[in-house]
Amino acid sequence: MTIAITGATGQLGRIVINQLKAKIPAEQIVALVRSPEKAADLGVEARVFDYDKPETLEPALSGVDKLLLISGSEIGKRIDQHTAVINAAKAAGVPYIAYTSLLNATENTLSLAPEHVATEELLADSGIPHTLLRNGWYTENYTMSLPAAVEHNALIGAAGDGRISSASRVDYAAAAVAVLTGEGHVGKAYELSGDSAYTLIELAAEVSKQTGKDIPYVNMSEAEYAAALTQAGLPEGFAAALASFDAEASKGALYDDGNTLSGLIGRPTTPLSDVVAAALA
Repeated sequence: MTIAITGATGQLGRIVINQLKAKIPAEQIVALVRSPEKAADLGVEARVFDYDKPETLEPALSGVDKLLLISGSEIGKRIDQHTAVINAAKAAGVPYIAYTSLLNATENTLSLAPEHVATEELLADSGIPHTLLRNGWYTENYTMSLPAAVEHNALIGAAGDGRISSASRVDYAAAAVAVLTGEGHVGKAYELSGDSAYTLIELAAEVSKQTGKDIPYVNMSEAEYAAALTQAGLPEGFAAALASFDAEASKGALYDDGNTLSGLIGRPTTPLSDVVAAALA
């Protein structure tokens, strides 16, 4: 049994591989990466796999029994990239794919959703047995900005009092590992989210509690938040996208009240307080 992971040197991919190594021999794991030298510390075989160089894809998938397709990070390019991967998997005879999609993808109002829906449709059309891991928001998407929030004595955003059912990367990685190493997951679409939802007001309160400082949440309009992110140094397009995600969160786009993720991984999802503590360490 050979399991291959795309984007293996990314933040999620690394965690998946490390968790897989605790379940199966390292010799059965393949890291699919653009730069194999960056995967040297993973302790598994690394193969060149570049979404933008289709000629690298099919050879890298030779002998692979299960493929975890972690969605590409380049918004706007993912349909073409995922099409190339799925076509290569079919040509290489890969018998199973798990794909990291988006929570409630077909109804989700985030601008990220259409590329995920298109990929799900590509998988369906490919005829390859597959599982959809519809990941909700990563808690780290918010906690990565906490050091700056502490420095400037405010957490800013545009999510209002929208509730966010996020989970940590460790949790989503555990779900991927459970599906890749378990049985009975073919044809399933798992809606994955954290056990407990929170607002950014509550996130700011947790930061205040852990730091002993008063860190209020300052809610902005979508345009104001995008401008603030641009002023902080983010590219204008990326800042606008982040602000739009918050705006949709204010309408419930990041909320889910299911416990599918904790059920799949066999434990509660990581508490918000733990992820905050790690970000502030």
